[in-house]
Amino acid sequence: MPMPAKHIEDAIRAAFPDADVTITDLAGDGDHYAAMVVSSAFTGKTRVQQHKMVYDALSGRMGGELHALSLQTSAKA
Repeated sequence: MPMPAKHIEDAIRAAFPDADVTITDLAGDGDHYAAMVVSSAFTGKTRVQQHKMVYDALSGRMGGELHALSLQTSAKA
């Protein structure tokens, strides 16, 4: 079952309340998304750590409800 973009955004915002989040449905099928997440929580973290933080916020939905997520992250200034 596809995961609506709003659910992805809500999960990320719950973990990172200050985040600027942009979700794009890449294929129109509800299974392939791109996400841009900018949060002060990423300050001092490597890109890998930032991505792991976002995946953790999605609570194991990757590979199940959410098939593919292209992720870009950065720290807020």
